[in-house]
Amino acid sequence: MPTRRRAFLILLGLSLLALLSIGLALMAGSLKVPPGEVLAALLGQAGGSGDIVLQLRLPRALAGFACGGLLALAGALMQVLLRNPLADPYVLGISGGAGVGAMFGMLLGLSVFGIDSLAFAGAFAAMLLVFGLAHGDGSWTQTRLLLTGVIVAAGCGALVALMLTIADEHKLRGMLFWLMGDLGQSGQWWPALLTLAVALLCAMPFARELNLLARGLLQAQALGVSVGRLRYAIYLLASLATAASVTTAGSIGFVGLIVPHLVRLATGNDQRVLLPATVLAGGSLLVLADTLARTLIAPQQLPVGVLTALIGVPVFLFLLSRQPR
Repeated sequence: MPTRRRAFLILLGLSLLALLSIGLALMAGSLKVPPGEVLAALLGQAGGSGDIVLQLRLPRALAGFACGGLLALAGALMQVLLRNPLADPYVLGISGGAGVGAMFGMLLGLSVFGIDSLAFAGAFAAMLLVFGLAHGDGSWTQTRLLLTGVIVAAGCGALVALMLTIADEHKLRGMLFWLMGDLGQSGQWWPALLTLAVALLCAMPFARELNLLARGLLQAQALGVSVGRLRYAIYLLASLATAASVTTAGSIGFVGLIVPHLVRLATGNDQRVLLPATVLAGGSLLVLADTLARTLIAPQQLPVGVLTALIGVPVFLFLLSRQPR
C-alpha cells in the first residue's frame, strides 16, 4: 500500500474514531439518550433530553477531546525535543506549577474562573522558571532542561502537599479530584479547543525540521536546520499546550506518554502524519476514558486521570515487552 494512501486511511480512521467517541459520550450516562435524540439536539430540535446533551455532555466531550489532543501533541513534541521516549507533557514541571496555582485558588475559595486563571498563571510561571534556569549562560542541552524540569516539578509537588495538609476537610475532595484529573469541573471548553487548533497549525510547518531533529542534533544542523530556533518553538508550543490542558481538566497522566508511542507504531516517525494522528488519538482516548469515568459506577463519577493511568500502565508494559531492547 502506498505510504500516502496508508497515512490517509489512518487519519480517516482516527477521525471516525473521534466522532464515534464524542457520539458515545453524548449518549452514555446515568440517563441514556438514544442516537436519534442526540442528533435532533445537535440539529437544534431539542426534545426532553436536549438540554442534557447540549449543556452538559457536549461541552464536556469537547473539553475532553481538546485536553487529550493537547496532551498527546505536547508529549510527541517533548519526545522529539528531549530525544527521550519517556518524556511526557509533565516532565518539565508545567503541571506542578498549574497545581500550585489551582490549589492556592481552592484554598482561597475562588470561583472556577479564578481557579483556572491561577492554574494557568502557575503553569506559565513554571514554564518561564524552567526555561530561564535551563538556559543559564546561553548553553541549553536536553539533559540540563530535563533536570531543571524535574527539580521544579519536585518543588511544586512539595508546595501542593503543604497546601493539602493545611486545607479544610470540605475542600480536600475537590482538590484531590483536580490533581487526579477531572473534566466535571472544567469551565469553558472553547479555550482548550482553540489552543489545540492553533498549536497544531503552528507545529505542522515544522514537521520536516522535526523529522531531521529526531535523527540527531548534529545531523539536523548539517542539513540546515536552525536547531536553536526550532527547540525554542517546540518548548513554547508544548508548554502552552500542557498549560491549556491542565488548566481545563487538571493533571491527567499517561495520555501524553502512551499515545505518541501507539500512533508511532502505526504511522512511523514521520511528524507530518504523526502529529495530527496523535491529536486525534489522544482526544478520542480521553473522551472514551471520561465516558467510562461517568458511567462505571453512575451516578458517582471517577476522576478520569485514574482511568487513563489504569489503561496506560498495562499498555506501556506491553510495549516494553514487545521491544525489550
